[in-house]
Amino acid sequence: MEAALASRALLDHVVAGSGPGLVLIHGTGADATSNWGALIDGMRDRYTVVAPNLPGAGATPVDPAPIDLDSLADRVAATARSAGLERFHLVGHSVGAVVATAVAARHPNAVTSLVLHAGWVRTSPREAFMFDLWARLLQTDPALLARQLILTAMGPGFLGALDDAQFTEMAAGFTAMLDQRILGQIELDTRIDLCGAVGRITAPTLVLASADDRIIPPHHQRELAAAIHQADYLQVPGGHGLPFEDPARFFSIITEYVDKRQAQGQA
Repeated sequence: MEAALASRALLDHVVAGSGPGLVLIHGTGADATSNWGALIDGMRDRYTVVAPNLPGAGATPVDPAPIDLDSLADRVAATARSAGLERFHLVGHSVGAVVATAVAARHPNAVTSLVLHAGWVRTSPREAFMFDLWARLLQTDPALLARQLILTAMGPGFLGALDDAQFTEMAAGFTAMLDQRILGQIELDTRIDLCGAVGRITAPTLVLASADDRIIPPHHQRELAAAIHQADYLQVPGGHGLPFEDPARFFSIITEYVDKRQAQGQA
């Protein structure tokens, strides 16, 4: 009973601004504010922005059972409706892109447009092996996981510009963010399979890939774009952590696409 109730509960979320709807879904280990704070501030003047916290992030409780992707997608849609959004532009990063894909497939009439960064259709054995490593490190030494994430999530250009003190500072920041409450998100990462869902997406979609992504390499985004009707594919420099290593570039791409789709819808 507890698991069933949790699967239907609204998600803790940030809501800001007014205007057409915009829903932002964060990646594993982040939360609504850390992933999207600057974009929320930049778009709240013309959109009602809703940024939910996935289970284990923000004030959203950890699910008592393994996270069900379809149920989570329904909770995102219900959370958006609770904030007054019947239709909305939808943006996701990493597992947030996976969740956004599921939302767009299950609630096609609600999604005006879709932007997916670092998403994937199905977890391969390589990624499952990596996510299992994340879980093991998180439970034994979060500081080691922080170092591993820095070296794999950030692009070589970004890493090459850091000095010793900056690496130390970043490692401390990553370690402070890591919490065993996200183990459920990591476990979900290991078993993604959207093969039966992607063909149901009807919203205009931008699939965004980072050229140096070593967590979810660009071939996953190319597969995702090929499976979605009306999908455009864009590859840019940077790593999986593009929202953090180059937020200006990342957020400008999203802003331009959403504004363009909003204008086309009003024409």
